[in-house]
Amino acid sequence: MTRLQGLERKRRRLPQGAVVVRASVIAGLALGPVAASAQEAIDLSKWSPEYVRSIAGTATFDTAAECAKVVPLDYSGRVSIWYTGPAEADPEISHRVDREFWEAFQATYPNITVEAQNIVYNELLDKLRTALLGNAGPMVVRLQILGGVEFGAKGYMEELAPEDVGYSTADFWPGAMKSVTYDGKTYGVPTNNETMAFIYNAKIFEEAGLDPEQPPATWDDVVAYSKTIKDKLGIAGYGLVAKQNAGNTPFRFMPQIWAFGGAALDENSDNPTYDTVGLDSEGAKAALQSAYDMYVRDQSVPVSALTNTQAENQAPFISGQLAMMIAHPSEYAKMVDLASQATGADKAVADEVVANMRYGLIPEGPDRRAVVFGGSNIHIVKDEYVDGGLDKEAAKALICFWTSPEWSTKLSWVSSNPGNLKGFQTEWMKERLDTIRFLDVTTSMLPNGIPFPVVPEAPEIMNIIVPDMLQNALTGKMSVDEAAETAAQQVQALMNGM
Repeated sequence: MTRLQGLERKRRRLPQGAVVVRASVIAGLALGPVAASAQEAIDLSKWSPEYVRSIAGTATFDTAAECAKVVPLDYSGRVSIWYTGPAEADPEISHRVDREFWEAFQATYPNITVEAQNIVYNELLDKLRTALLGNAGPMVVRLQILGGVEFGAKGYMEELAPEDVGYSTADFWPGAMKSVTYDGKTYGVPTNNETMAFIYNAKIFEEAGLDPEQPPATWDDVVAYSKTIKDKLGIAGYGLVAKQNAGNTPFRFMPQIWAFGGAALDENSDNPTYDTVGLDSEGAKAALQSAYDMYVRDQSVPVSALTNTQAENQAPFISGQLAMMIAHPSEYAKMVDLASQATGADKAVADEVVANMRYGLIPEGPDRRAVVFGGSNIHIVKDEYVDGGLDKEAAKALICFWTSPEWSTKLSWVSSNPGNLKGFQTEWMKERLDTIRFLDVTTSMLPNGIPFPVVPEAPEIMNIIVPDMLQNALTGKMSVDEAAETAAQQVQALMNGM
């Protein structure tokens, strides 16, 4: 029995919408280790799957004791939070850990009442914008990595650094800290860091005459493999995602743009200034051409790619009708869940897909191998924009708990990496590496991560302009060159405040 399974007990389920968590439902919950051991500093220059495995399980942490240094455990107050938690499509373990987090926090801070809303990823930013305009926001909000700077730049967020909640800036990835820093000020603390990997079905590769144990090495290979699979087997090769106003799209297309040497601004440079536009570069056009070749010329990707998020790729993949896609380590757990729900002939197919599921590094391009340095950050909203006013101490207690080595690891169980680097030293990271297939592949992509531009305009660039560029080219509304150049003009106008 794992530690997480061992925490299972009779509990109150948190619904998808607003919830109130109280101590009476979790009295007596075990909180994990109470001793803390000395830890060696993590050396990011050594980062590799082998290094990550070597440090996992080498240290223990006492979350309650650490957070007590920030906010006394007998503090009485109230905290409200909006975040994107587990969705219906997520594996059960994600729902379980989410429940356990709220129970553990309430057991540690029994006098703080929590009002939590789990809001769908693609709705959170718009809902927060509307709420802040009406001074009806939450005290705390956990946002996708590109969301916080927008609100910080507009004056909605409190300045907040790791040191404010008991940690050191050095406890977090430099790229992650970059994502919460604007105009020299820090507006949040990273909760988790995402890097995805390339997933494929080895059996489909073999049936199409491809090496079943070798993922495509380059993006040109992806185009070629996708066509081969469609031509020989009549099924979709690559799970292209091109939906408008959906975060899934830039998370899967920007690595392709960066690989070819393009960019939205200059976020792919070592020292970006964000004062140049890169969507009309030759590299960006080459990446867009690759997508066009798969969707229009070869017709080797789902015709529904224009309206698909990654969730729509799951059904064809588990049914053996899709060969390749980009996703998180959680995709394996999701496929296991889907296979367990299948029956009859579908069950046999699904089990075979799970057995033949493989992970590899995201392919290289002429310029580099790249992946979005994603994840989420947690922020405090200024008092005047909070419904009922801000209880800053309660907010800091919650953020300390969430960004601890323990919970930044557990809450990322199948989907991500702990935001707090010390999470990689915990017993839970060791358990994850031992029990989650392919986790080390996605973790090894972290040094290839590139954050989205750290500018307030990033959400509109990534969620609107980049998907629109794809749509314009794939639908034939514009040529590849015209779509890229139009997108670059839109970015320039946006950055100029027009």
